[in-house]
Amino acid sequence: MKWKSGNNFNANRSLLLFSSWILSLIILPSFAFAQSEEELKILRMYFKEDELVITPTRTPKPISKVAENISVVTAKEIEEMNAHTVLEVLERVTGVFVEFFGHDFGSDASLKIQGSEDRHVLVLMDGIPWNFMTGGSAVTNSIPVKIIKRIEIIKGPASSSWGSSLGGVINIVTKDMEENTGPSGSLSASIGERDTHDYSAEVTGKSGIGYYLYAGRQDSDGLRDHRFFENNSFYSKFDIPIISEVNLLLTIGYSEPRINTGDLPSFDISSVNTSRAFFTTASLSAELSEELSLEASFYTFKNKLVQENDVLGITTPAEAGDLFQNSIFDEKTDGGNARLTWMHDVHNAVIGTDISHGSLDQTIIAGQSLQNFGAPETSESHPGISKWAVFANDTISFGNFAVTPGIRYDKNNISGDFTSPSLGTTYKIAKHTLLRAAVAKGFTTPPLSFTSGGALFLDPNPDLKPEKIWSYHAGVESWIAEFLRAKVAVFHHDVKDALVKELFAAPNGNDLFFNKGEIKRDGAELDVETASFYNVSLTAGVAYVRKKDIEEETSTDNYAYNLAAKYDDRKSFSAQLAGHYAWWDRPSDDMSKYDAFIWDLNLTKKVYSLENINADIFITAHNLFNSSQYTLGDRKNPHRWVEAGGRLKF
Repeated sequence: MKWKSGNNFNANRSLLLFSSWILSLIILPSFAFAQSEEELKILRMYFKEDELVITPTRTPKPISKVAENISVVTAKEIEEMNAHTVLEVLERVTGVFVEFFGHDFGSDASLKIQGSEDRHVLVLMDGIPWNFMTGGSAVTNSIPVKIIKRIEIIKGPASSSWGSSLGGVINIVTKDMEENTGPSGSLSASIGERDTHDYSAEVTGKSGIGYYLYAGRQDSDGLRDHRFFENNSFYSKFDIPIISEVNLLLTIGYSEPRINTGDLPSFDISSVNTSRAFFTTASLSAELSEELSLEASFYTFKNKLVQENDVLGITTPAEAGDLFQNSIFDEKTDGGNARLTWMHDVHNAVIGTDISHGSLDQTIIAGQSLQNFGAPETSESHPGISKWAVFANDTISFGNFAVTPGIRYDKNNISGDFTSPSLGTTYKIAKHTLLRAAVAKGFTTPPLSFTSGGALFLDPNPDLKPEKIWSYHAGVESWIAEFLRAKVAVFHHDVKDALVKELFAAPNGNDLFFNKGEIKRDGAELDVETASFYNVSLTAGVAYVRKKDIEEETSTDNYAYNLAAKYDDRKSFSAQLAGHYAWWDRPSDDMSKYDAFIWDLNLTKKVYSLENINADIFITAHNLFNSSQYTLGDRKNPHRWVEAGGRLKF
């Protein structure tokens, strides 16, 4: 209880720091407002009313006509962070809660949006669903951040466009090919403490066909407790013109991250995870007329995860190093989709279909300590799932008003069918003030391990149905006195048929999942950003969500703050100081600690520039003040560590 009080005290201190930061956002620009009209133009660009996004309706449309709660992170912003993984980027997005498993270099995490479960969040890369079928979550350290053009995040269900996505969608859009005929690209390298390295090379151009090629390697001996990481990755994209207005786009990629997730003394095990992602896509696009376009895509995705767990020998009679449990999940999905887009007068309409078949080969090998409790030495299962869906939506614009109705019908051979309607609207009530509101019904398909594959001491329940949600969202985005941009959103999510594990519910004494839960999630988000004054700009974001379990009559509160100060002389030097704090409301038995902000400082200096060649050097100090942010005492986050490197662009 004493520890809990200390955490509350530090949480209040974090709230005070956030409030002071917000006050500075309001006060400081007012003194510098008359400084530079050029700097004000930079902020006006941030409103991005003409920026096109594709995730809400699966066709490009201006962000000012998007009714959903959406955030966008660009390649430039990722570079300014000096981020090494997708999770590091997403941690700075308001409303996205990233619960790291140690926060090491390359470490994995549980990815949640507005209080959802990680299996509720659909991750897409080049249109491929990246989530594992076995458990529903996505392993994103197999996606190189250097290939990303932007990340579009829908916070709240997007089932009327994408199907199973009760919590939201994270859509990773990869870089385009350059139109110039000569090659251009970049080389990047960084070296950090404890033999931490990140090397990458990319080249793009056009020689009859457009091309983009990337190769990279990351490795580390472990920033804390020898939690090592290594990964080799490759990605390529080719744009092949067939005939006038018809193009073929091909991609292929491979990644194989391996990470020591560390010792878990509380569970008397140590764990090493190896995953492998291989994918290829082919997309054919055709402009049928000035108003009508067609795109058809096909993909193959192979996703494998091997979890090796050994005994530490602390509490069990087995010797240290003996096998505890090995799990192998080998998945393959073949799929495709087609979309017909019609743009005429006030309409931007889409009709499309998705189809896929996925197979899972699951093998679980139990050590002697588990066999002593009745576990079989080896258990195998080979479930599969076939899906198809049709969807349609239309963004109808009347001056400053836009409305988007949408609907989708999904069916699979495991959990049946589901219909997902949605209705959203935007209204520009002033030159720089936009209102958003949306209501949507959504779902998430139960993971295959819950319905068909099972696990040790867990039996599958083939009668599971999709978890379903009704979601309501409203927000406003506006300028305040020409120097401050603010974005506010509120939401209510009503989840029913939530999956609940009942212990010893099976006839043989194993556990089972049932559709018995009801969860209500309410919350709000605030984002604020200033214009640049004396080359300095400030940003702040806060997210709060209260999660109520109606059946258990319990509730939890989660909230997070993001703060950043950026200096950019727009010539040769930039600096960014960014802080993140999250309150997880975890029980004291977890030995959690989240009593302070984690601050990162990134400094970049241009050292050479001639025509199309630029060279930068950078240095980054992570966890500048040696703060603690972890939700499990066995997996503490690393102390301060420093890296330095350089980038050559040509």
